[in-house]
Amino acid sequence: MSILVYIIFGALVGWVASIVMGGTNGLLIDIIVGIIGASLGGWIMDFFGKSGVSGFNVYSFLVALLGAVVLIAVVRALQRG
Repeated sequence: MSILVYIIFGALVGWVASIVMGGTNGLLIDIIVGIIGASLGGWIMDFFGKSGVSGFNVYSFLVALLGAVVLIAVVRALQRG
């Protein structure tokens, strides 16, 4: 994927993850959360023997969303503690 697709994909995933987790973030934070979440989701799925993010499709979106939600939950837990 090109860098522009990564940014758009990251923004979409980060935005949906922030809605799922009940918070609001800016566009830049959504992009960062989405891109890191995609990497984290790919690693989690690889750990379980499944494929990670493979392009701009629904499966990759769900994998990236899983990673982004996990990332937001971990960051919130660390901020509280």
